[in-house]
Amino acid sequence: MQWFFTLAPWLQALLCSLMMYLATALGAALVFFSEKFREEALTALTGGAAGIMLAASFFSLLLPALEHPSSLPPYLTVTLGFLLGGAFMWGTDIVFSRKTADSQKKRNRLLYLAVTMHNIPEGMAVGVAFAAAASGGAMAAFLFAVGIAVQNFPEGACVAFPLRAQGMSRGRSFFLSQSSGAVEVPACVLGAVAATLIFGLLPWALSFCAGAMVAVVCSELLPECFQKRRGAALCGLIVGFCLMMLLDVALS
Repeated sequence: MQWFFTLAPWLQALLCSLMMYLATALGAALVFFSEKFREEALTALTGGAAGIMLAASFFSLLLPALEHPSSLPPYLTVTLGFLLGGAFMWGTDIVFSRKTADSQKKRNRLLYLAVTMHNIPEGMAVGVAFAAAASGGAMAAFLFAVGIAVQNFPEGACVAFPLRAQGMSRGRSFFLSQSSGAVEVPACVLGAVAATLIFGLLPWALSFCAGAMVAVVCSELLPECFQKRRGAALCGLIVGFCLMMLLDVALS
């Protein structure tokens, strides 16, 4: 692993984005082996991913943003950036809500578009985290990427199985599901490059991505998993948060 931490931030981001994409593809590939995914396992994985993302939003994004110099007082930059990130995801959610469809086929299309859209700030968040870790602490950014990958696995299944259930072929269901995660690759690299080249952008980018991530967790992941199996979701959430917090603090 030591060779990885000697790479440029954009290259670290690229490799981790490929790992994140692969997790989505693996989750989508389950459609070739089964008609449905075990709900309890899916709920626990989703809850764990939510916990990892919440912890990463604070320890890997907000804390580095507060410690980074900016033109405004750090607390003001972080607050405004967080609000902008949350507002961006809120606006995206409103757009999709207004397009609510009656048929299952159209609802599945909206699910695919929603997953694809929220993968963009997720990818950018990882890229920005690697840019912030350029002077040290790349392990925290790597663990953040691992957390996103953990979330992407059930996410790939969540898109593929509804498409399969509506009569789509296994191959096409897999293709569409894995493509929803492919957008993370360019977004991740773009986030790393932009935050590295534009010094003053880094705290804004970190806090913006944190706001977007928390909005995604609260509006999509938590309601979905707690609505199904509360116990599994709660266990996954706590374990995921504690794991990310422990590793981030211990290894950063």
